Amino acid sequence: MARRPRPLASLSFAVSTLGTLALAGCAGFGNPSASDDALYATSQSNLTSLTEVIQKHPNDPQAYNMRGSAFGEAGRTEQALADFNKAISLDPNYAQAYANRAFVYRQTNKLDLALADYNKALSINGSYALAYLGRGVVYRQQGRVVQALNDFNKAIALKPDDAQTYYDRGLLYQSQHQHQFAIDDFSTAIGLATQKVEPRVARALSYLAIGDAKSAASDLDAAVQLAPTSLQAWASRGLAYERLGQMDKAAGSYAKALNINDKYGPAKSGFARVGGKIGHSYPTF
Repeated sequence: MARRPRPLASLSFAVSTLGTLALAGCAGFGNPSASDDALYATSQSNLTSLTEVIQKHPNDPQAYNMRGSAFGEAGRTEQALADFNKAISLDPNYAQAYANRAFVYRQTNKLDLALADYNKALSINGSYALAYLGRGVVYRQQGRVVQALNDFNKAIALKPDDAQTYYDRGLLYQSQHQHQFAIDDFSTAIGLATQKVEPRVARALSYLAIGDAKSAASDLDAAVQLAPTSLQAWASRGLAYERLGQMDKAAGSYAKALNINDKYGPAKSGFARVGGKIGHSYPTF
C-alpha cells in the first residue's frame, strides 16, 4: 500500500540529478493518451476508419476527438490540434477534447496553452482524474511543486488504480529528494503495471540516491529484460553494479548502452571509469 503523501509544508524545490542519469521527469508510460476516448491504435487503417466515420457523421464531436487522439499518438500534431479544435467548436463543453488538446500542447512544450485547456476541462468536469494528472505534470514542469502534488493527490483519490499517476507523483517526490516517498509510489506503479519499465528505472535511481545499490541492481536487472533497448536502463544498471564493485558486469552494462547510442555521455564516462576496453567482451548477467 502506498505511503501517505508527504505534508505539503515539508516540500522544498530542489532538482535531483543523481549525476546525469536522472529521469527528465516529463515522460510517461509510452506517451499515454490524455483521453478515455482514445480507444484506437494509430495504424493507418484505423485513421482511415476514423476518417470514414467523420465523413458519415461530420457533426459528431466524439469522432473528431477520437481521430485527434490517434493523430496525436502518431505525432501528427497539427492534424491532432485541428481535430480537437473542431470537436470543441461542435461541443464547447467537451472536457475530454480540452484535455486531449492540452496533452498535445504539453508534448510540444506549450505549457501555458496546456494549462489553460486543463483548467477548462476541470471547470467542466471537476472529477476528471486524467485532467488532474495532466495539469499536475504541467505544474511539475513549471516548478510549481505544491500545485503539482495537490493535483496528483486528487487524481489518485479519484482513480486509485492508475499506475501513471503514482509514477508521476513519484517523479515529483524524487525531484525533491524525498526518495522513500518516491520509492513507495514507484512500487505501487510497478504493482499496477508490472510490464512497464519506467517505474523500475525510476525506483532504481531513488535506491541509488539513498545508497541501496543492491536493490537498484535488482530493479535494473528486471528493467533491461523488459526493455532490452532501453539506453537509460542499461546505463543506470552499469552505475548500480559499479557501486557494488562488480566492475566487469558494470562494464558489460555500459557497453550495452553504448551499443544503443555510442555518444551517450553517462555510458561513455562510466565505461572508462570501470576500465572498459573497446573490443573486449564483458558479462551482463
